[in-house]
Amino acid sequence: MRHFFYPLAALAALATTAVATAKTLPTSETSPAFSGHRLAHLASITLVQARAIALKARPGAITDEELERERGGSGLRYSFDVQSAGKTWEVGVDAKTGAVLENDREGPGAD
Repeated sequence: MRHFFYPLAALAALATTAVATAKTLPTSETSPAFSGHRLAHLASITLVQARAIALKARPGAITDEELERERGGSGLRYSFDVQSAGKTWEVGVDAKTGAVLENDREGPGAD
């Protein structure tokens, strides 16, 4: 039994570290931790809905998100960085209509 204790303890320590260092995304578009929270009252689509739309368009893991004014669509969009197949993609979702406005690989000069 002793032989299994050390590898299991090491594995548990790694898992705890990974959870502690993982980025936690805000739970609400009105959270000050959410970039663009001051624009949330202008959006018709919620952050939760926009996340679902983005992940349907580009399955993966969202690593960053914001609500911003940008050309195209209604002029207000949720922008998501989605990690998929070892690459980062930017998925833009119109905050008023829910339309996918962008689904492209993140370029070197990403904002």
